[in-house]
Amino acid sequence: MKPRLILILLSFLMSTALAQEKDLVEYVNTLQGTNSKHELTRGNTYPTTALPFGMHTWTPQTGRNGDGWKYQYFKKTIRGFQQAHQCSSWTNDYCVFSLMPGTIKLTVNENDREVGFDHNNEIAKPHYYKVKLDNNVITEISPSERGAHLRFTFPKGQRSFLVLDGYTGMSGVSINLKERKVTGYVHNGRGLTDNLKSYFEIVFDKPFIAYGTWDNTNNSILSNELNAEGKGKGAYLEFNKGEIVQVKTASSYISQEQAALNLKIELGNHKTLEQSKSAAAKIWNAHLGKMLVEGGTEADKATFYSCYFRASLFSRQFFEYNKEGKPYYFSPYDGKVHQGFMFTDTGFWDTFRAQFPLNTIMQPTMHGRYMQALLAAYEQCGWLPSWSFPGEGGSMIGNHAISLFADAWVKGIRTFDPQEALKAYLHEATNKGPWGPANGRHGWKEYYQLGYVPYPEYREATAKTLEYAYDDFCGYNLAKMTNNGFYEDVFGKQMYNYKNVYDSSSRFMRGRQKDGSWVPNFDPIEWGGPFTEGNAWHYQWSVFQDPKGLIELMQGEQNFTAKLDSVFSVPNKVKVGTYGGLIHEMTEMVVANMGQYAHGNQPIQHMIYLYNYAGQPWKSQYRAREVMYKLYDATENGYPGDEDQGQTSSWYVLSALGFYSVCPGTDQYVIGSPMFNKITISLENNKKFIIEAPNNSRENYYISTATLNGKLYTKNFITHSDIVNGGVLKFEMSNKPNLQRGTGIEDRPFSLTK
Repeated sequence: MKPRLILILLSFLMSTALAQEKDLVEYVNTLQGTNSKHELTRGNTYPTTALPFGMHTWTPQTGRNGDGWKYQYFKKTIRGFQQAHQCSSWTNDYCVFSLMPGTIKLTVNENDREVGFDHNNEIAKPHYYKVKLDNNVITEISPSERGAHLRFTFPKGQRSFLVLDGYTGMSGVSINLKERKVTGYVHNGRGLTDNLKSYFEIVFDKPFIAYGTWDNTNNSILSNELNAEGKGKGAYLEFNKGEIVQVKTASSYISQEQAALNLKIELGNHKTLEQSKSAAAKIWNAHLGKMLVEGGTEADKATFYSCYFRASLFSRQFFEYNKEGKPYYFSPYDGKVHQGFMFTDTGFWDTFRAQFPLNTIMQPTMHGRYMQALLAAYEQCGWLPSWSFPGEGGSMIGNHAISLFADAWVKGIRTFDPQEALKAYLHEATNKGPWGPANGRHGWKEYYQLGYVPYPEYREATAKTLEYAYDDFCGYNLAKMTNNGFYEDVFGKQMYNYKNVYDSSSRFMRGRQKDGSWVPNFDPIEWGGPFTEGNAWHYQWSVFQDPKGLIELMQGEQNFTAKLDSVFSVPNKVKVGTYGGLIHEMTEMVVANMGQYAHGNQPIQHMIYLYNYAGQPWKSQYRAREVMYKLYDATENGYPGDEDQGQTSSWYVLSALGFYSVCPGTDQYVIGSPMFNKITISLENNKKFIIEAPNNSRENYYISTATLNGKLYTKNFITHSDIVNGGVLKFEMSNKPNLQRGTGIEDRPFSLTK
């Protein structure tokens, strides 16, 4: 071999090795989706510094205390570094406190203490956040599951202050000079039990030369005070000029003693921030490395791993470990301490669709614990969760806890009593709770008697009918799998109720009045009314459990696929309807410029996969790749709308693998088009599932042929057992569709109607 060829080969091998050795965490940009505002969200995220599913997160704060817009990319100043838990700007946050460094003079007022910064001086990774403020103070943060290690580097010769802000509710602080620490608690947020507190312990490696407490309701300062308690109480500390201060902190919902134990367990052996940073990077690299992608551009990898990071934050742990290493938790439902596991910070209306199905593949042990936690929540407050933040909020629509139960059971995650789950769901489906539309069931009597929820007696009635019917399918399927004829019969009668809100004359799902007549003055582009954050074009497809039945309602596959095509070809116009004005979801659909396809919100996110049910799988392949390329990237503008507790990220992650969970509660994933040449999934059971598409490219997005474990595979779906048993799914990709592959009746995914 010629010397030049040898050098080229060696260079190639070295570059390949370096790429493989690259820390996957470095691909992640936690600023993805942060350029959001009320009128138009690009993710509605903040630069979260946390471990996977960690109990607490940390973030810089650009918004005022209590403002749901915690961090907005276009803002120019930072006013604090927070312990945070927010999963949406629309729900604000809870159990927050912040630390803010300052120089020259003590400034406590949040509006006066804010300092400018430049994104060029900012590093935002899962395991490490760093920013140099315009006053030359450098702040660094690395996370643990229940705390963080921070370091504040003050400029030489400058006074060095640190302000602890107690945020918007009740708080208490106590300064311990001898041990160089501050302890206390915060109680802030919406709908909390009275005794829910986040107890914190903050330990410093440098002595205080001055100290005191302050009150953020009037910005009054009490020098040399060691203790304070009340609304908005905080503390301040002064260190030697130009000091470098390391800060270790951890919090507990259980007790002050447990906060100290959490700090000892998670950060006690870390003397420097570099140790905490390295430990966090190791955890994230192992977690992200469970999905190793090869091929594609560096930008594609950044998008994938940034989305996988965001999908790996929810649901959050709400449990802690005692001195014996056993899990226990303070219940946000009954205000008592219980043994076992609890999770929080998710809204099932969003996350039942993809975020939880992704966890069934990647985190089955955690998912099994989650099922136990759902029943524990039911025991503690009398209702299954639908939107936990940290207790039950009842937001949005549907009773989707049953989707999680059925999906877990059908996929072999059987850590719970299915009869207790069915009992809890029947209670949910035949009562209305006190906390919101999804706490119990709005219009449950009419739904049972009429077969639909009438409008205008109930807001969002048609959307509720469709989602209740899907949930009833999940109840039916769980009952069928566990040989419970009673529940199978009850829910089996209702899972076809979607048919009762389909109007054959307009060929749309519509609002229906109590007397059976259709709500007049129908316009399919009008938002709201009988629909939730959408219109008739979006809810036409909310029949996850029975696409074949929907095809029959629409009088055949030709009409069905033509209507799917029309979603993308009709004008992207909006009528605001009962909303009375543009909401951000409308604006995001218009900006996406894909007709009436509104990927920025959940109801239509599965729709592109429905071509697989009607003999045109190549169109799902085209649309899946189009959405991934057009609507996602790893930048501050990286999402087409609210990210929503991991759901929109999970859509991308699953779709990039080449399949999607159209109907959770079944064991099938519907095939689209994989994003990468090779994806290796390392499973909890130590098996590997590999998706190969060696000739994949931006142009070659159609599946020409496929094999599963070496055998020709024509189906438009794979099963959960196909994945968890390990194996190789190989696609031959092409720039032209194969109009014969996957068109047979036997190739189509699950549908109730055969």
